[in-house]
Order: sequence, then structure tokens, then C-alpha cells
Amino acid sequence: MKSKNKNSKIQSFDANEFIAQSIENIRNQVGKEKVLCALSGGVDSSVLAVLLHKAIGKQLVCFHVDTGLMRADESKNVIKLFKENFKIKVNLVNAQKDFFAKLKGVKDPEKKRMVIGKLYVDLFEKEAKKIPDCKWLAQGTIYSDVLESLNEEGKKVKSHHNVGGLPKKMNLKVLEPFRELFKPKVCEIGLKLNVPKEYIERHPFPGPGLGIRVLGEVTPEKVALLQKADAIFTDELRKAKLYNSIWQGFVVLLPVQSTGVKDGNRTFDYSCVIRAVNSKDAMAAEWAEIPYSVLAKVSARICKEVSGISRVVYDITNKPPATIEWE
Repeated sequence: MKSKNKNSKIQSFDANEFIAQSIENIRNQVGKEKVLCALSGGVDSSVLAVLLHKAIGKQLVCFHVDTGLMRADESKNVIKLFKENFKIKVNLVNAQKDFFAKLKGVKDPEKKRMVIGKLYVDLFEKEAKKIPDCKWLAQGTIYSDVLESLNEEGKKVKSHHNVGGLPKKMNLKVLEPFRELFKPKVCEIGLKLNVPKEYIERHPFPGPGLGIRVLGEVTPEKVALLQKADAIFTDELRKAKLYNSIWQGFVVLLPVQSTGVKDGNRTFDYSCVIRAVNSKDAMAAEWAEIPYSVLAKVSARICKEVSGISRVVYDITNKPPATIEWE
């Protein structure tokens, strides 16, 4: 399908109509079989889980994989959200050791995405075998994931773990109701399904998580540094009442160390990058002009509170030529 057809389709989009049609389609596709939902905790997969629950009820089995690559306290918050707001049980799979073991020594961004995607599928297929009549894997794949993984000319920007990272042969059939939608439409659907607004308004988070925000080899120690720095940036954006006016903001940990001074002593710690952009559909983006006073607070707090990071820089590159994520 040509992109112009997609755009015309999206312009006439009606969230209520999409929900009703999707429920009918899902029921027809799935029948009496069970569906395993890969719930990362991001907006796309969270909205998908609520839609699936509305469509097939107890036939839905939600799994959240704690990869060790999530935002600080992410897994705990995901479980709480679905239990308190939707009475949906989410099974937690602690696979931190598995992910870090598989990523050991891997530095290439594409290979990291492939490793993460394959490990996700392996885990879900393993869990599916424990569930009678579980034949489907549901993912919150959206249209920008598909476009960047393989565009109409056959050129790839980057493989999204839920598209290019999937193996050619799987024991589960894939269910992706949002595959032809951009993120803003998924957010509309989420609001219609009563997903909390503050959750819908959270900044997009990549499926591979911090695995592609730690540049180079991923280790538990580096992820811990990034989680702290990222939490500080988010906190300062909220304090400055800028969070909801920025489409996406995050921190990237560079595989670069530089000389610094702390408490009168020489340090040789990591550098990190603040990235903040505004976008409508993730296909193009402009860097956000955050006030210097806010950037100064973020930098000061990160360097003071995160032992291991001694330099903070700000990315002022649009997409294109850069992508939003660094990997």
C-alpha cells in the first residue's frame, strides 16, 4: 500500500469506529484460541493490551518481560497500572540476566536490535507452550516501525526489534492491530479506552529500551547510570512544566570518557547526551528549544548525583538528517 493511501486513510480516522472494527476483526481472527500479549509498558503495547482485553477477555494472557533495559521502576509501575486500572493480570518474566548475557560484547546497533528481538520471541514462545491453546503473539507494532524497518524502496533506516528483529519462522501467529497507524492515532484509541491520560502522554520509549540508548556494549552498570540520568532529566522537565510540550525527551550514554574535576580530584567518567524533539508521527522531528536555565539544572544534577557521568551535552540535530534515537 502506498504511503499516500495510508495518509488519506489516517485523515478520516475515527477512534471509536477503529475500536469497534478491531474488536470484530480480532474475534474473527483468534476464534477460541488464546493470545499472548507482549506488554512492554510503552503506550502502544499498553493500549493494545486494553483493546485485546475488551475484545477477548480471558483469552488474553499478558506478559511483561523485565529486560533490565527499562526506565527506573518501569516493571513495577506497569504491573500496578494494569492491576489497579483494568483488573488485568500481567505475568512478570525476570529476564535481566538473559538479556545482559546475550548482549555481552555486542556493539553494533543493528545486531543489538536483532538480539533483543529474537530473545523476546524465544521467551514468549517458551511461555506460550505453558498455556493451552495459545497460538498468537500480539505486538504494539505501529506504522513508523514498519516504515523505518523497510520502506517502499526496500531501504532500511533501522530494524525495529518487533519487525526486523523477528525470526522468519515462529511457532506463534502475529497479531498487530496498530500496524497501519502512527502513534497519535494509537494515543486517541487509548484515551477512548480510558487509559489514564498521564500514561498516554508519556514520552515514547523504544522497544529495545535502554539497550539502544547505551551506545556500544550494554552492561548493567551503564544502564544503571543511564536510568538515573534519564530520571533526572524527566523530573526537571516536569518541574519546569515542559514535559507535555515536548514530544520526546531522553538521555543517551556515550561510550566516551573525558577528564573532569570532582571534589578537587581528577575524574575520568562517561559523557551523556540530552535529546529532546518535537514530532507528529516520528517520521520527522525538530530539536526542542529547552531554556538554558533548565538545561543548566539538568547538567548540574546529573554531574552531582550520578557518579560515573561528568559531562553533559545537548543534541540540536533534526530528523532528518539524524534519527530520533541515536541507535
